[in-house]
Formats: sequence, structure tokens, C-alpha cells
Amino acid sequence: MRQPVPQQVLADGALLLDRADGVVTVTFNRPDRLNAMNEAMFSAFADLIDEAAADRSLRAIVLQGAGGAAFSAGNEITSFVEMETGAEVVAFEKGVRSVLRRFAELPLVTIAAIDGICVGGGLGIATYCDIRVATPHSRFGYPIARTLGNALAAPMLERCVAAFGESVTREMLLGSRLVTADRAYAVGALAAVVEPDALDGFVASLTKGIGHSAPGTIATTKAQLLRRSDALLADEGDEAMLIERYSSADFREGVRAFTAGEKPTFTGA
Repeated sequence: MRQPVPQQVLADGALLLDRADGVVTVTFNRPDRLNAMNEAMFSAFADLIDEAAADRSLRAIVLQGAGGAAFSAGNEITSFVEMETGAEVVAFEKGVRSVLRRFAELPLVTIAAIDGICVGGGLGIATYCDIRVATPHSRFGYPIARTLGNALAAPMLERCVAAFGESVTREMLLGSRLVTADRAYAVGALAAVVEPDALDGFVASLTKGIGHSAPGTIATTKAQLLRRSDALLADEGDEAMLIERYSSADFREGVRAFTAGEKPTFTGA
């Protein structure tokens, strides 16, 4: 067994990378912000994807959140404060989706090891992973109709439907409900629900098996699944709808209230 290389500390400590035996473990390390993703983290994550695409020795990437309270609560909402137009927000999120798309295209297995809250953009990241496992206290959802007043782009929505099914996706988005780990497992969104002290061991058993798999089979299967997902998407007009939503008074109220720690008052404007 090769010795693991020293841990890499990226994005001012907000992203930690551990490499051993063909597996890269990425830790979102902002527990005080429920591991919300800022621009520096996405930039470092994008660089990692480029490196992983060129590294034939890698077999798997594991994503996890630090602290035990959250996998990730999504995008850092304060990033939206300085964006003056809906088009700016849509362009930012389009960049994020581009990174996640490249992540999904990697010819290796990606695993989300979820311990705690997995909502908003955090859930988006998890749905772009090939395999998801979670602890019993984990919760999943997109409560954006109740918090920010924004909307999902079609590719993000499709990834959620592919993982959780349309009925649960509707419940998440239209009902602003969080889904338990047991329910997520029941609908096939999770490979397993394991106790926190067993999570690392379960993921290690997965990656050990993946290490003995044929890389070509993994790459071909992933490419086939992406083609199937692409065929289901009809995003004509989607960007225009998103710009309208992000230009709304309700979205600005959602951002204001979130950053102020208040409940938003939506008017439909």
C-alpha cells in the first residue's frame, strides 16, 4: 500500500484534499457556515477536476463536509449581495454548473459522503455525484421557495429528479420540505444509510472495490448515463426564465432577509 501524500490545504483552508491509494477525499471545511461554497472553493474545486481528468492513477473522488452538521448548505449567499442584476446571478450559477458538469464527466467514480444538512447548492453537488451515502440525521432539500425566492436551472432540476424521483423533487421544491435519509434511501437516492462512526469505513469499502474495477467500463457507463440525462433536457427559454426570477424583488428580499437572519416577506413581485 502506498503511503498517503500530505494533506493539501486550498482556498484559505476552506477546501482540504487527501490522496491515498487512487482516491482523493475532498473536505468542504467551513463548518461555521455549514460548509457553504464560496468562489475560492469553486475555483480550487475546478482545478482539482482538471488534475483528476489527467491523472490515470485515480479511481475515485469522495466529497464530504467537515463538522458533522452539514455536507454543504450550498452557495455562500453573501456572494449575491454585490450582484446588481439577475443576469449576473445567472452567469455566476452557469459557471458553477459548468464546473459540476465537468465533475460529472470525470471517467472515475464520485461519491458524496453526507453527514448532516445537504440542501440548496450542496444538494446540487451531491446529485452530480455517482453514489451518495448518508448518516441517519442527514436531511435533503431545496427550500428556496421559502428562503431565497429563486429557481433551479433545468440541468440542476433534472439531476434532482434523476436521483430522488419527480414526486419527491416536487415535494422538496413546491412544498419546501426537507427529506430524511431513510426516505432518500427508500426512493433510491442513497446507496446506504450508515451511522456516523461507520461512514468512513463504508466509503472505504466502496472505494476498495472500485479500485479493482476496469477503468474503461466505468468511463463508458458514465458517458452513457450522461447522454441519457442530456436527452431528457429541453432548456430552451430556461435562461430567460431564470434571469426574470433573479431580477425579481422577491429574490432581492430573500437575499436581504437571509443575510440579516430574518424571515423574508414575499409579495410575488
